Amino acid sequence: MKKLVAFGVAVVAAGLIVTWNVRAAEEHSHESADEATVTVKGEVLDMACYLDHGARGEKHAKCAASCIESGLPVGIKGEDGKTYLLIGDHKPLNKTLAEHAGKTITVKGKLASRDGINMIENAEIQK
Repeated sequence: MKKLVAFGVAVVAAGLIVTWNVRAAEEHSHESADEATVTVKGEVLDMACYLDHGARGEKHAKCAASCIESGLPVGIKGEDGKTYLLIGDHKPLNKTLAEHAGKTITVKGKLASRDGINMIENAEIQK
């Protein structure tokens, strides 16, 4: 009887471990149900200067391009009033977006938001 109870406990423990591992994998998956493809039109920003002192627009375009080219975070201030960090497929888009600094473009990609921060991943410029 003790062997049967021990076997039952082992089976339940194994089931819990498998369930926990599956749930952890689902939470880390990049294909979660919460992700949505979005299209955002707005101004390309150098996030460092924008967050630090609100720098944006044509007057700041040359500085923004320089900051973006140097590797500082790049984003977009959408017509919806929200600001989004822009990244490629787990890589920066700085080289592509630097020439658009201070200009209005449209991007499409996967939206991710956490703790009030918005990000568009796999961002692609729409023509």
